[in-house]
Amino acid sequence: MNLNKAMIIGNLTRDPEIRNTPNGQTVANFAVATNFIWTDQNGQKQERPEFHNVVAWRKLADICGQYLKKGSKVYIEGRMQTRSWDGNDGVKRYKTEIVAENMIMLGGGNSGGSQTRNNYSNQGGSNQGNSNNYQQPQQQQQQQQNNEPVIDADKPADNSDEEEIKVENIPF
Repeated sequence: MNLNKAMIIGNLTRDPEIRNTPNGQTVANFAVATNFIWTDQNGQKQERPEFHNVVAWRKLADICGQYLKKGSKVYIEGRMQTRSWDGNDGVKRYKTEIVAENMIMLGGGNSGGSQTRNNYSNQGGSNQGNSNNYQQPQQQQQQQQNNEPVIDADKPADNSDEEEIKVENIPF
């Protein structure tokens, strides 16, 4: 049995970069910073940031581009992937990134201290057509009971009867 799962909670270090592949798929690239905090032998609190490259595909990429900004606190769940290429100087280069399958926007916008949580899932899997379902039905029912939106990235959007969502109308 094999398992390739990454889960992080952190803040975006830059706005997502949105591009389209030649075959029309949307891809978003961004980085998330997490902090490792510990107490040293002298009792002093120490902190070390870690930076994670994240890539999201299709509908999840559109959502990341529309709602995430530098400094946004997010939960990202996905799989680790390492790419390699030959640089201009002929040296082989490597980049390890998290291919996002699920993204939850965290953080509160009001002074009451409550958190706003919106869950977006790329349930179609990776850009390679993997059709695993990453959210169990019980979790989906619980999210619906909590009035948390769940977006199915493989289901085509029927926007004919719906009006456009505007960022200024989002309550967070």
